[in-house]
Amino acid sequence: MSRLPHPSLLPTLPTPTSRSAVGRPLDLRVHVQRIQIDDLVVADPRSVLAHARAAAHADPETAALVGYSPSAPLTLPAAATLLCALHSPDELMDMGLRIARHTTRVTGAAQRRSPVSLELSDAPE
Repeated sequence: MSRLPHPSLLPTLPTPTSRSAVGRPLDLRVHVQRIQIDDLVVADPRSVLAHARAAAHADPETAALVGYSPSAPLTLPAAATLLCALHSPDELMDMGLRIARHTTRVTGAAQRRSPVSLELSDAPE
């Protein structure tokens, strides 16, 4: 039967000499990209257009980025784009848009390796 030595007789690990040696991060050279895609369906077109017109007056710079101008009518796709740029998914549902499908795509790659992709998708009922 072998006996374990007393802990005081075991070799000790050297203690770090500086604080920077303890907290230095390890660089893994890994690139990760996460993209979330929500496919939206318009449940109430009039409500979406009304909310988008109000949003366009409140934030004309963002509205101009999606193609809205005071002289041209706001199309339904442009209205939905504007609302998506300015509001959260919960707020969009209150405005007449609902999520038909949610997809999360994650891609990760280490140096000199081919990327690994993972795609998760769900379609709420």
